[in-house]
Amino acid sequence: MGEEMSSKFKYIVSAMAISLSLAACSGGEGPLTQGEAVPVSVVTLTSGPITLTRELPGRTSPFLVAEVRPQVSGIVRNRLFTEGGEVKAGQPLYQIDDAGYRAENNSARAALARAEAALVTARLQAQRSAELVKIDAVSRQDNDNAQATLRQAEADVKAAQATVDGTSVTLGYARITSPIRGRIGKSTVTQGALVTAGQATALATVQQLDPIYVDLTQSSSELLALRKDLASGVLDSTEGLPVKIVLEDGSEFSHAGKLAFSEVTVDPSTGSYALRVVVPNPDRVLLPGMYVRAVLGSGQRQNAILVPQQGIARDPKGNTSAMVVGKDGKAEQRQVVVSQAIGDKWLVESGLATGDRVIVEGLQKIRPGVPVQAVEINGAGPTATAAPGGTAVQK
Repeated sequence: MGEEMSSKFKYIVSAMAISLSLAACSGGEGPLTQGEAVPVSVVTLTSGPITLTRELPGRTSPFLVAEVRPQVSGIVRNRLFTEGGEVKAGQPLYQIDDAGYRAENNSARAALARAEAALVTARLQAQRSAELVKIDAVSRQDNDNAQATLRQAEADVKAAQATVDGTSVTLGYARITSPIRGRIGKSTVTQGALVTAGQATALATVQQLDPIYVDLTQSSSELLALRKDLASGVLDSTEGLPVKIVLEDGSEFSHAGKLAFSEVTVDPSTGSYALRVVVPNPDRVLLPGMYVRAVLGSGQRQNAILVPQQGIARDPKGNTSAMVVGKDGKAEQRQVVVSQAIGDKWLVESGLATGDRVIVEGLQKIRPGVPVQAVEINGAGPTATAAPGGTAVQK
């Protein structure tokens, strides 16, 4: 019996030792006594102007496009450019066999020379007749005929000159030149090919890539909302701000663009309208047909307040709230309305004001009315709002 009591006593002592050991190990995590302040991290909200932007998808397209076609028929004698290279306006691209056109031009020039010689004779005769008619050496009829012959000779010279000009133009068309400056693509014909005036197939295509267009689309509903905000004074206009271009790999293009125009018609099938941005492209990084994204300024908001996203909670109904430190040093729950995400923050519409201390860490330890010990996060000001004049991207 004594041995049994001794065994029970040892068991009870061991159990108490284990309990005390566990209590000692978990002492740092035990519940706080009533009235003890809970340490939390807070961010003090500040306000400042921010520029709201919108990121839109788009495609690049050439600034100018010229399809090179022959204006006279003939055999291609030479191709005078390098495919894929840069060409200047007026640079020769093709030479068509011009023997026939040159012969026609030479014949027209000969006819002009003949007409000019006849004009000299007619002019001398008219001058002599005008002197002789004064002394009645010739009749007035003969003098009128001489003057009429002079005017006819002058008209013949003008007609011959017009023929020379026409054949010269045709002869010039035998040498096909580039109408614009830009990069030329591949040639669709080779030396010896027969081409015809006004043919449907272009010989080559020249595209001007500096500057280059970026064609975008935006929802008409977004345009209406933006116009309402601008009209009500919620946003200030950002017209004239540069447009940032983001490439397919996520990197930012080194040159900013400028909004050229907005389409006046909404596409009924998509409910969107087109915008066009002009972007400098001196290094030819952007090529026609590339997919890019453009960041456009949609408006500037004065005295905007941004709150870190970890300080905002949502209930099952989608309502948002934040825990703030009240004037009495206790946690206080606020109903908050946020509109859009800007980086890792929310743009506050209502519920919070400048100077509010929003709890961002330690939320799981507190509830409304609990005393808290607020510790300000370093650099809370810049993390709470964008720097004055800074840019915020609307997602």
